[in-house]
Amino acid sequence: MAPSLLAADFGRLREQVALVEEGGADLLHLDVMDGHFVPNISYGPGLIEHLRPHTKLFFDTHLMIEEPKRYAEVFANAGSDLITFHAEVTESPEDVIEHIHSLGVSAGISINPTTPVSAIERVLPDLELVLVMSIWPGFGGQAFMPEVLAKVEKLRGMLRPDQRLEIDGGINQNTIAQAVAAGVDTLVAGSAVFGKADPVEAMSDLRALAEASLTSEGRTPS
Repeated sequence: MAPSLLAADFGRLREQVALVEEGGADLLHLDVMDGHFVPNISYGPGLIEHLRPHTKLFFDTHLMIEEPKRYAEVFANAGSDLITFHAEVTESPEDVIEHIHSLGVSAGISINPTTPVSAIERVLPDLELVLVMSIWPGFGGQAFMPEVLAKVEKLRGMLRPDQRLEIDGGINQNTIAQAVAAGVDTLVAGSAVFGKADPVEAMSDLRALAEASLTSEGRTPS
């Protein structure tokens, strides 16, 4: 489970992060938006740097920005454990991956709902994570796009067991089971966690639904 910080109450940020950490979150998903690649601006490395001393959660930083190679270092220095960039912003993803790894952090790549798997196939062996967007990036609260699950199924058969397959967008109690059944192992949830009165209970409910889906597929929760 990877609660998305974007949906948290920024007036109580430390409290909310501590809450989901105690509640068993595996990662903290950090959505960085530049107002260019996506029509929204969120936060930058300063917030990540100030949050880093207050939690032991793995920082899963998702750069929805036009120049990931240029800015990767500041996010690595701020405390990111993994940096994911979008395939749509570069013709040389190999260079971006190599640069991210040179900073001592893991690398991920993300594809938008209409971007085919073929756009990233050649770099799959070099990645620690692949992120499939199940909404258009830039704003939370959009409806889940089930048509992306065909890409998830294809990617699951192409990735090694040690590589994570993540999905982001519209994950809630109604959609999480089908995402897990398609093959994802890392689930980003924003409003379905932080938008609830009890984020810990909400996360527990989502995890139970995900594990039930795994069991029905004959897979073992990890």
